[in-house]
Amino acid sequence: MKFTNQRHAQAFIAWLMAVAIFVAPSAAFAQTRINYHSNRYSVADDVKVGRQAAAEAEQQLPVLRDEEATYYVEQVGRRLVNAIPAQFQHPEFQYYFKIINARDINAFALPGGPMYVNRGMIEAARSEGEMAGVMAHELAHVALRHGTAQATKAQKYQYGAIAGAILGSIIGGGLGQVVGQGSQMAVGAYFLKFSREYETEADILGAQIMARAGYDPRDLANMFRTIEGQGSGRGGPEWLSSHPNPGRRYERINQEAALLRVNGNPVQDTAEFRRIQNRLRGMGRAQTMEEIARSGQRNPQGGGESPSYGGSIGRVQYPSSRYRTYQGGNLFQVSYPDNWRELPSNNSVWFAPEGGYGQNTFTHGVSVGIEQAQYNNLQQASDAFISALVQNSRSLRQQSAYQRGSIDRHNALMMTLSNVNESTGQREIVVVYTTLLRNGNLFYVITVAPQTDFRSFQGAFTRVVNSIRLND
Repeated sequence: MKFTNQRHAQAFIAWLMAVAIFVAPSAAFAQTRINYHSNRYSVADDVKVGRQAAAEAEQQLPVLRDEEATYYVEQVGRRLVNAIPAQFQHPEFQYYFKIINARDINAFALPGGPMYVNRGMIEAARSEGEMAGVMAHELAHVALRHGTAQATKAQKYQYGAIAGAILGSIIGGGLGQVVGQGSQMAVGAYFLKFSREYETEADILGAQIMARAGYDPRDLANMFRTIEGQGSGRGGPEWLSSHPNPGRRYERINQEAALLRVNGNPVQDTAEFRRIQNRLRGMGRAQTMEEIARSGQRNPQGGGESPSYGGSIGRVQYPSSRYRTYQGGNLFQVSYPDNWRELPSNNSVWFAPEGGYGQNTFTHGVSVGIEQAQYNNLQQASDAFISALVQNSRSLRQQSAYQRGSIDRHNALMMTLSNVNESTGQREIVVVYTTLLRNGNLFYVITVAPQTDFRSFQGAFTRVVNSIRLND
């Protein structure tokens, strides 16, 4: 194109720039707008009811205690949380992410931020983007406060029943078979199951969150195809049972994706995703939720899964004066009496004498482990950890306030609790030590011995705690 003078050329350039400025961001501005629904509950209520439901879930579902896999899922989750639009951010919410050791393809998030992703969901995803898509959809439900919004429709039900009802309706199907035992989740569940309207909103906001986080929103649509393609034998309908298809879901998400601009280069797959996926697949077959419900296997006291060590409760020798060193990967090292056995689990290890442990039961010993902290504050993180211990036991009770101390130059807290061992009927003393690591994880030590033996073992317990060296 040829211009007759410089003024015409400058005018045309200015017009092109105006068009570019108008057109370039138009896709982002054209994204679908979503609004909150009527909600009689406060944001603080979301947090409270979410914590109640999370405590119930973690008491009855097998949380996978694998630090590497959990850290990876946590990192993806944090990336998505940071991409939630400002109008749907709630500073009061405490987002955290855990893996359920179940093969069903499922994930659920609770009001206030707790999210749980089934191991089967991670293994079934074809890319990090697909896994992130399901997580973004769940985060959208949380950010839009759908749980308590639908609870508002059931105002004739008492607030105290809402936690169980929300948990049962959100996680649906097979998970509900497990959590439903002994809970109040059936109350109002009809009203609380996510509606197709809420599903559409979570699809749309989930797609927007993905684009803002650098993921291709079409991976969310692709994950629904992956879930539907798994079939009932692999638990595909499990997630869909609590997330009904609002109709033309695949097409609607792709329609929204066309209106969005992905920040940076779209993340479609990563070597880390494949490594974690292979790590999970190498752990052997996980149970289905139906199998977990039938077997009654839950999280044992202390959190996490407890392997069957084949021991038997009986006479226990006093701790040896000779010690050996245990190396907890590149995370920590600890010394323990050489007449005790090492009994490792996923991200924890028990040290116990012969006769001091049986199937899922310890009468004497020390547990050392690491788990994702729910808070950045040591006392709050310790409160949450100890609260979970208490809720997982019928008779575990606090006996003292916190005492302050240190573990390898890290500020630490110590609390004494009492318990009645379910296997022996004996009263026992349980002492919990906690400290925060720089990566945000909670390092803990739990010592246990019958009340009659505690003084004889106290010196060994103290020596074990003092021997700990943290690579932090």
